[in-house]
Amino acid sequence: MSCVPWKEALREFAASSRFRDGGAIVTDLDGTAVHEHEGRIIIPHNVSHALERLSEQGHPIIINTLRFPLNVIGTFGQEWYAITNAPLPLISMNGSLIGHLTECPSGGIAFEETDARVLSAAEIDEILTNVEWLMSCGLDKVLVFYYPRDWRLGERIWTADCDRVAHVRHKYLSASEVVCGGVDQLQGRLTERDICMVFLLIEHSQDELMAYQHVQPNSFITPAGVDKRDGLRRLAARLGADTTDWLGAGDTLMDNFLEEVGLAVHVGSADLPFLGRRQTARIENSIELGNLFNELAQLDKRARAT
Repeated sequence: MSCVPWKEALREFAASSRFRDGGAIVTDLDGTAVHEHEGRIIIPHNVSHALERLSEQGHPIIINTLRFPLNVIGTFGQEWYAITNAPLPLISMNGSLIGHLTECPSGGIAFEETDARVLSAAEIDEILTNVEWLMSCGLDKVLVFYYPRDWRLGERIWTADCDRVAHVRHKYLSASEVVCGGVDQLQGRLTERDICMVFLLIEHSQDELMAYQHVQPNSFITPAGVDKRDGLRRLAARLGADTTDWLGAGDTLMDNFLEEVGLAVHVGSADLPFLGRRQTARIENSIELGNLFNELAQLDKRARAT
């Protein structure tokens, strides 16, 4: 099975699945359902409008993203919540933290956890050992981004060099806190509360890394076996749903959840290996994804009328 023209794939999926009976739409965010425009990350109007139609027709809208809940809320939480005006399922941080975007009595948006996977003590020790080794190699421009289970704490960053704190704060404005110190300071931060995900970033130049070709300049670390596919499986099990009647959209190799859905939509030019259980299609960008969602809403409406 390979990618086919999206309109053909969509028609075959709608005809062969039970999508009309409440099948969900699961979408990645960056590079998929949202894009950058004039320095802002936005949801294209045709994407939000089509998803609103699908939601009104009884189809759950689910976000599956690397982003952390506080970042989703701060960037476009109101816009996404407005699509459904109901608790919106969110699989965040590469499958490690699952819950719903909800509306507070004040009108703001919050997150309610329903499922979490946290790094074990052994996994934390392995991270610390890796950081110590990098430091011993002279790669002292390593940053450790860590994401507590308590979503209100947001994104935290550790750097060994206290002289770089101002630089890090200025560069990574999404961070709630930047701390500095030795690896023992990092150990204290990673063990004082549950941590769902860690992101290691080595800010050395490619030339500086030439002598360390086996070193990855960046890597996401979640508990063993936890990723976007696992997160989707856990959410679907909680809902008692068959994901072969769902549509999924993604744009990178992190979006392995596409193998779990009936129609997998590849967004962009990346050559992804993930095939949908029923159909697989490729589109160019988030604008075209909005067109696909709109066509799906029309097919679904016609199917309900027959």
